[in-house]
Amino acid sequence: MFSFFTYLSLPSIYRPKIAKAIDIPPVRTCNIELEKGKPGRSLKYLLKLNHVTYSILYHDLQFHNHLPHLLGSAYLLGSDVTHIQDLYDKEAESLEKWEVSPGEVSKHDWKDFLGQRKYQRAFIDFFEDELVQSGYDWRKVVDTYLLQGKRPLLNNVISGLGHPLIHLGYAMELGSKEVAMEALGLAATCYNFMHKYIDEPLYSKPSKKKSASLLEILELVRKDDRFDGIFDGPGSEDMKTLFDRQEEAVLEYWNSWEITDPKQQFENSQHAAACLLSATVSHGNQAYDFFLVHTLTSSHAVRILIPCFPSVNHLSLVRQWWLLTLTVYITQLRPRIDPESVSTYDLRDRDWAWVEKIASEGKWSHDAHFVKALRALKEAAQTWGDEERFYLKAAVKFADQFTGWFGFAEIEGGH
Repeated sequence: MFSFFTYLSLPSIYRPKIAKAIDIPPVRTCNIELEKGKPGRSLKYLLKLNHVTYSILYHDLQFHNHLPHLLGSAYLLGSDVTHIQDLYDKEAESLEKWEVSPGEVSKHDWKDFLGQRKYQRAFIDFFEDELVQSGYDWRKVVDTYLLQGKRPLLNNVISGLGHPLIHLGYAMELGSKEVAMEALGLAATCYNFMHKYIDEPLYSKPSKKKSASLLEILELVRKDDRFDGIFDGPGSEDMKTLFDRQEEAVLEYWNSWEITDPKQQFENSQHAAACLLSATVSHGNQAYDFFLVHTLTSSHAVRILIPCFPSVNHLSLVRQWWLLTLTVYITQLRPRIDPESVSTYDLRDRDWAWVEKIASEGKWSHDAHFVKALRALKEAAQTWGDEERFYLKAAVKFADQFTGWFGFAEIEGGH
């Protein structure tokens, strides 16, 4: 099935520049255009069908189209044609077809429309015109519009709860120009205020609280009474409220993560992401947080993209992820993180094959976020090794206990 699996080989535009690099190997990827097996051909067709039929944003422009994530995950986990088609049919039931935008965007004014979600169709049309002009070299279009310029779109891929970042990761894994153009469309339409924290150096300044451990920082955040009483309940619509009321405190903790060993600390950040999903759910409490899972799946996307981008962008991606993670943790009311609840979890002889089967055939195999989370944990284990089987235990615990998502409110781009 994966006869065309390869490791990302990038054109010269992606060759690393001199900077603090996170030197990790690329993941195995596929070129979906060249796949000869039936599952691959089915995936290619369905990705194209989704691309031309369904909008990237729906439900009053608040929810995101996850079909590429779900189908791509199922394919990469080895699902057959029937299951992939079934996933498409069920997920498509809730999606909405494209609507005409109020106007067009062009090369001369596209930045004027950033953050205007009603222009989603116009942005997709614009990026696809650029794709034609580039000779269908979608990586060149990504480089031009994501990496170039004074305020590159790359500096705000955590907008919309990280969905532009996640979508781009799947574009790279699947080798899909359609998914890549959608990722650019999401980056443009979901563009928000958080770009300034990466664009403007003045927000990155030394903090009095310095630590190399994200879990240690998050524990300090949990106990910080400056965040008490801001929110009546969880929900990412509070992101802007959080910064309006406690920007200084948030940035203090954001800057307190002192990165001196980028590779090791990126590994630690993936461990922290696994904890935010699986170690915030105590025994007898099966309420897994819908927003916290995005800290894991967006971390997975960063892991996919780091080997694809110049080294000068590596720390920016990781620090963006940390800003998103910190923000989501606070808006989701700072749950206690208990890594021991994962490290002591009884596997009962279950392994990654069991996890893959649950992801592909289990009760929740049609839930995009459930499947993506299990894939992210597996990829982290493969990237760093899992001698203590922490990632495996996190995956088994999550799969065992999951009964649905909680943590919702009226959301700003959460689904």
